[in-house]
Amino acid sequence: MVQVMWLAIVALATFSVGYIGYSRYLARFVELDDDRETPAHKYEDGQEYVPSKKPVLLGHHYSSIAGGAPIAGPITAAAAFGWIPALIWIAVGNPLFGAVHDFMSLSSSVRHEGKSIGYIIGQYVGERGKDMLLWFAYLTIILVVAAFAFLIGLVLDAFPAAATASVIYIGLALLFGVYLYQLDLPFLPGAVAFVAMVFAGVWVGLQYPIAIFARPELPAGTIVLLGQGGEWLPLAGTYDSNMAAWVFVTVIYAFAASVLPVWVLLQPRDFLTSSLLYTGVGGMILAAIAGTLLGFSPVDVNVYVPNWEAAGLSGPIQSATVESLTTQVPGWTGFIHGSLGPLFPFLFVTIACGTISGFHSLVSSGTTAKQLDRESDARLIGYGGMLGEGLLGITAVLSVVIVAGSTVGLGSALVTFPSGGGALLTVFGLGTTAAATFIGLVFVSFLLTSTDTAMRLGRYMLEEIVGAPETSVERTVTNRYANAGILALAGYFLVASGQWANIWPLFGGANQALAALALLVATVWLANWDDTKQLVSTGAPLVFMLAVTVVALLIIGVYRNPTALMAGEYDSTIGAASLVFQSAIALVLVGLIVGIVWLSYDNIKEARGGLDRDAIVGSEGGGGVEPGDD
Repeated sequence: MVQVMWLAIVALATFSVGYIGYSRYLARFVELDDDRETPAHKYEDGQEYVPSKKPVLLGHHYSSIAGGAPIAGPITAAAAFGWIPALIWIAVGNPLFGAVHDFMSLSSSVRHEGKSIGYIIGQYVGERGKDMLLWFAYLTIILVVAAFAFLIGLVLDAFPAAATASVIYIGLALLFGVYLYQLDLPFLPGAVAFVAMVFAGVWVGLQYPIAIFARPELPAGTIVLLGQGGEWLPLAGTYDSNMAAWVFVTVIYAFAASVLPVWVLLQPRDFLTSSLLYTGVGGMILAAIAGTLLGFSPVDVNVYVPNWEAAGLSGPIQSATVESLTTQVPGWTGFIHGSLGPLFPFLFVTIACGTISGFHSLVSSGTTAKQLDRESDARLIGYGGMLGEGLLGITAVLSVVIVAGSTVGLGSALVTFPSGGGALLTVFGLGTTAAATFIGLVFVSFLLTSTDTAMRLGRYMLEEIVGAPETSVERTVTNRYANAGILALAGYFLVASGQWANIWPLFGGANQALAALALLVATVWLANWDDTKQLVSTGAPLVFMLAVTVVALLIIGVYRNPTALMAGEYDSTIGAASLVFQSAIALVLVGLIVGIVWLSYDNIKEARGGLDRDAIVGSEGGGGVEPGDD
């Protein structure tokens, strides 16, 4: 057994070295210059291009990228392969892979007038490459919706008090939007009041927990909204009807949130989420260190096992005692896990955030680059923001490894995060139930943020793919309600397979492949910029991530899902169809990867072969296109 404090210290040490040393080198490498006008100033419009102070933009960027994936991925990997490989991949991979990815995505976008990575690749390899990358990102968004809806259903089913707190949190975000943008009332007193009410919502949840349908061993006093029933819902056969109902409600919520104006929910919710994020992540890291140094009193926690019947248990609630802040699960469980598969490639796609995430390139080049006040701010926001998400991944590992029995099934490991995180927070005098409910709210708030933000980004991507609609079909699919509806239906159809071991690796493979393609975009930019620019910093992680993701997607599309279909490993017709759909997505993604890499490789060869790059990329550090230029 190892004191979990050392896990936190290892990560803090590698992250510090990365930020102090490597990020400084990268800042000089891309020639960050505060005298160069950023897109936020050059095209300031008060809506999208808005110069923002560094701490404010860091908060927005951090809350946008730090969703539920850096919690779910590390927990799943630690349960499957042991906490040692999970820790090493986060502590080493984050500063060398993920932080480089985020920093380069942000920097390249700033040098291309705040445009997306799809637009950037189009500038070098043409419209065909741009459309291929946008389609790749769009399919990845569908997988995000499916994976996160599944997770939200698990957590709200396991913690009915967190379900109440989450409903209150969404309601408060809506009211905060009215307070700020309709009533135009002062920000500071409103922020203090609404943040306080979010935390008070935890207490309300403890008094009035809610469930949609009844399930065995609900906490005493739980308000069951629809009583018995719900067996007809997809997933109800594998899990329970309450979990299945929460998945359905989540997809409906994401649809509604993605079509609302940003001031109604997205902006106020991001602010409230950031307050939960800083409190939860900082509190658990400090608790691990303080509890080890100052002493920890054993506490009893409940571990919820969502598929308890399949695990051969007598009920969904299993009691466990956290005796000390030391690892209670194996550091190494073997190279092959029965559900996920071999460590290579599945460790590297299971931890789909926390180490590296393609979704971040969409945020960096979608909103953050349009708000950067000075070029030098990219170092803290791009590189440093990713290190912050790595700390969230570390807290996830800390929370699961201190609870014995947390690895009884991957689903159990996932919902152990609130129990383990709550046990850590008892160091500060909180009760276990209240602390677990708070961490459950933290988890769900991240997941909700990621889910509806992803659906909104997916809407934008489809609109960009179609362009100016000319036919009735094009006008229909670019309508925001129809567009969001397509994403919601596709995501729900995928999640209906009911197997976390199927959903998460496919999402992870797509997301990590998108990260590889974002690194490819940065490499193409550097190659066209100057012959003296080395391509190792982006090229080495690019090659590794391409190998990982292509192998993972081929295993899923060609072997795993077809094998599951032939073995009858599904609980309904829709589950079988979902597995077929997943295989099709995996194979299409591989085809898009090959196509984009081929086009980009040709461009790099030409650029480094002596073509006149000034005619391609302009001056002043690799890019001078105007918004709207073709």
